[in-house]
Amino acid sequence: MSLNKLKPALGSVQKKGKRLGRGQGSGKGGTSTRGHKGAKSRSGYSKKIGFEGGQMPLQRRIPKFGFKNINRKEYRVINIDTLEDLVKSKKITKEISVEKMIELNLANKNDLIKILGRGKLESSLQVSGHKFSVSARKSIESSGGKVIIVK
Repeated sequence: MSLNKLKPALGSVQKKGKRLGRGQGSGKGGTSTRGHKGAKSRSGYSKKIGFEGGQMPLQRRIPKFGFKNINRKEYRVINIDTLEDLVKSKKITKEISVEKMIELNLANKNDLIKILGRGKLESSLQVSGHKFSVSARKSIESSGGKVIIVK
């Protein structure tokens, strides 16, 4: 082995790339390969998503329609037949509260719960919820149960 045959370990030397802006003699001075003027020539440039070179972008050209109510309240719906299944499987007996519904994974802790009237309720239950449909209220009360509206 001689000194003129020494080489760095494989992979230890990475190429640095073009040396830009180091004078006119380098061939890459002046504008540093960015051309003249325009957004791309300037520092801090980043292309905005959907930018089409100043042409009106597609998301602004297409018509908008419909209405989104910002005050809309989303309810987690639970039907009467689901409550009847819980009674049959002996998971609930006399009453079902919002906490019990969360415990049984029928709703999450921040959900508003609405009871709907699909199915038939044969057992008398004391049902708590944030909202009740007319048919659900009628079904619960006709089977001898009680409706409790939680605020």
